[in-house]
Amino acid sequence: MLSTMFGFTAKNHSPQETEAIAVIDPSAHIDPQTGAVIEKKTKRERLFVAKLDAILLVFVCLSQVIKYLDQQNISAAYVSGMKEELSLYGNEYNYFTTYFNVGYALFVIPSQIVITRVRPSLWLPTLEMIWGALTIVMYKVHSAKQVYALRAIIGAFEASCYPGAVMLLMSWYTPRELALRIGFYHSCQTVGNMLAGALQAAIYKNMDGLHGISGWRWMLIIDGIMTIIVALGGFFLIPDFPTKPNPLAIWLRPKDVEMAIERTKNFKRADNKKFTLKSVKTAVMSPVFYLVVIMYVSSVLAQASYQYFNLWLKSLVNADGTKRWSVAQINAIPIGGGAITIVCVWFWGFVSDYFQTRWIPVIVQACIGIIPGIIMSIWKVSDGAKYFSYFVCFLTLATAPPIWAWLSDLNPHDAEQRAFTLGFGIAFYYACGAWSGPLIWPAKTAPHYKYGWPVQIALWILVIIIACSLRYMEIHYIRPKNVRIAQEKEEAARNAERQAELEAEHDMDKKDPALAQRVTSIASV
Repeated sequence: MLSTMFGFTAKNHSPQETEAIAVIDPSAHIDPQTGAVIEKKTKRERLFVAKLDAILLVFVCLSQVIKYLDQQNISAAYVSGMKEELSLYGNEYNYFTTYFNVGYALFVIPSQIVITRVRPSLWLPTLEMIWGALTIVMYKVHSAKQVYALRAIIGAFEASCYPGAVMLLMSWYTPRELALRIGFYHSCQTVGNMLAGALQAAIYKNMDGLHGISGWRWMLIIDGIMTIIVALGGFFLIPDFPTKPNPLAIWLRPKDVEMAIERTKNFKRADNKKFTLKSVKTAVMSPVFYLVVIMYVSSVLAQASYQYFNLWLKSLVNADGTKRWSVAQINAIPIGGGAITIVCVWFWGFVSDYFQTRWIPVIVQACIGIIPGIIMSIWKVSDGAKYFSYFVCFLTLATAPPIWAWLSDLNPHDAEQRAFTLGFGIAFYYACGAWSGPLIWPAKTAPHYKYGWPVQIALWILVIIIACSLRYMEIHYIRPKNVRIAQEKEEAARNAERQAELEAEHDMDKKDPALAQRVTSIASV
């Protein structure tokens, strides 16, 4: 009972299941979500997965690094001269994020709908090129209002990147590969964040004032150019979907497409189809939709505290009143936390796939996240305890990969429901982020943020409750239902095949009764 609850049952089956597997392949296993018997990977399949990793995964990871670099450059710019140059002494910093979140939230669901009707290899790179150009334009801003407008538009065009890439990964990787790949992709957010700090530190040191342009403005120019260059590669490297491959992706051979379709059928996963109103209705009628969305949004909102690390560093002063850290150091110190996050994301992705458990990584990170919330809520602690708390926050940034892999597991027969839930979850987070930042983490309460830390504790507790509830539902209701649906589809396919054979025999009887008699006689021998 406990082993089932905790998810370490990937290789434990009933006697009948074990016998069936042994007949096929002693090293095979049963997919717990659909009951499909999955054989050990062949050399051909391993080479195919390696090819996907080398091209699809590397490209989406690079795109995510650029996206997050563009998304986080406002933070690096703010502490590197933008605040003083644009006279930002209120909550403008919070509003920069708010306007970005509004644009993102409004556009993410429409983008998820469009991506099922327009090839991702056209849709995603085009939007990326546009936001890259707008990032370059932003270097010319001279007021907060101009930043607000550009941030909202950039947010709208960036909305397609993350959910679109996760949707592609769900389409090409199996459940035993997915969490780790989403983890690699997700960790690139941290890489982008680290790169933003390191890049801004280097630019501020070497280019500040060059040709009369401030260092933070140079960063926007360089970010935009990098974005456009990466976007151009998307037209040729994004493979689209297995059933509708990208004709410009010359690296994707017909045998690769056949392998991808075969893997989808083996795991009894549904193909991607166009969004319809029925897809939306099916999603919103499912309790999985609400639990996954709330769990994801709560976990990401609970992680927001790490974003204020550099602002706390900037507030520190020495005994003589001088700043404790330079601008370059303020941008560089959080890089250590980013390295911690990358290791955690990869580790939990591996654990999630290897043991086929999604909820354990979420629960453990939620428990860890409560610790800094308690310490910082007390506040009257040493600076060492505060450094510790901020760095511990970086340990909790790996919840999204197992959550999205869990979503894929829970909805193996409905790709549209997966896509809608994914898009709605991200949209809802950004909608909440549009107001939660100024309300929970107002700049005027820095560096204490007396409201933010208690809210973080409450959100992590909510995540724990939802994860436990969803795990109970998965074991007792969702898995049996998915197995039944898979069996019904398999039976329907067999019936359709038999019906086709009968119709073919009937047509043969009509055209040539003598030939039909000979075929029947041969078949009976």
